[in-house]
Amino acid sequence: MSRDELWDAPTVTEPVTARVSVPGSKSATNRALVLAALSEEPCVLSRPLRSRDTLLMADALRALGAGIEDGPDGSWQVTPARPVRGETSVDVGASGTVMRFVPTLAALADGPVHFDGDPRSHERPLGPLVEALRELGAQIEDTANPGHFPLTVRGRGALLGGVVEIDSASSSQFVSALLLSGARFERGVDVRHVGGRLPSQPYIEMAVQMVRAAGVVVDDSEPERWRVQPGPIHAVSQTIEPDLSNAAPFLAAALVAGGRVTVPDWPRHTTQPGDRLREIFTLMGARCELTDEGLSVTGDGTIHGVDLDLADESELTPTIAALAALADSPSRLRGIGHIRLHETDRVAALAKEINGLGGAVTERPDELLIEPVPLHGGVFESYEDHRMATAGAVLGLAVPGVRVVDIATTGKTLPDFPARWAAMLAGTDFGC
Repeated sequence: MSRDELWDAPTVTEPVTARVSVPGSKSATNRALVLAALSEEPCVLSRPLRSRDTLLMADALRALGAGIEDGPDGSWQVTPARPVRGETSVDVGASGTVMRFVPTLAALADGPVHFDGDPRSHERPLGPLVEALRELGAQIEDTANPGHFPLTVRGRGALLGGVVEIDSASSSQFVSALLLSGARFERGVDVRHVGGRLPSQPYIEMAVQMVRAAGVVVDDSEPERWRVQPGPIHAVSQTIEPDLSNAAPFLAAALVAGGRVTVPDWPRHTTQPGDRLREIFTLMGARCELTDEGLSVTGDGTIHGVDLDLADESELTPTIAALAALADSPSRLRGIGHIRLHETDRVAALAKEINGLGGAVTERPDELLIEPVPLHGGVFESYEDHRMATAGAVLGLAVPGVRVVDIATTGKTLPDFPARWAAMLAGTDFGC
């Protein structure tokens, strides 16, 4: 399906009963790939996500000298980059993790690495990380568009490292990028966040846990400070958890249509912020049960409005906003100003698109106020943003005639979304 084609979002009149398996976490897959590329020995990543974002990461690391081969069971077998190779180019697409993680790793390369990507990559924030890398000893050329792509990292085979202050209020990925590569810097790295509120902190905790699992010493005992000791990285073979944020629209279907949707293999303990769905959907009127089978969400078609701070779980905002537009009382979604800098300005886009269907959404700098009113069909623009596209699908469950632009953009993190959606609504298990 091309960018210009419209996808008719299915509307349901009966309760949904389905099991939907979602593929591996994008965030965990891309962090694991970076650590494996910097490791002392090969490792195997089982059940990795294979989507545009993770394929871009794999290609980027291959360009820098890592070996990433397909295993017979869908795994990736990763051979470290020894040395990290320069004299190459990397396409970051519009992937935030590739944009932030790979230039940091490229500072260790033995020659220049040129970076470019989709037009949106030229707009997304990068400047604080560029300046931090320069303070740590990296040579970076970004004269064409200072603090943004395109740019060239002129690697010299090593990076001094040391203490650095960085304002990560626009993206927690700046901190994660330094943590993932920091053990390979000659002095390690001592990262101190300065500036506004730090968003999406669970993703930093994910990086900390994965770096520690690779044998690296990380001290995060002081708030908003992370000290990574220099030393070898011993990446471990692992199975990637399901992507809990990608589970959100499927589980939301149980609230909209009534019925029960189960996502298998939901982890009992996780750093993924998507795990907060259990709390949020309970507040919105569902019953959530975590068992050995997975996470099951049961609804009766009634949705309650909520007042939520989503600063740490901002990836969930499009799905929650769609549900809030269908609720029985108003909602306020707070702490989400930083998602204006994601694949699109999600705050503005959600307000515009829901209002375009007859909604009553008020956009503020850091929040959305959503007053439920009767909605009608219409075109729902996705802005080449996977989470906007799935939000349109959720609305379409209850609103006949919703037509989503570029549903294929969901392939950024969730391959085969239309097929999974159709299978769920048909009551057919998908990938289970």
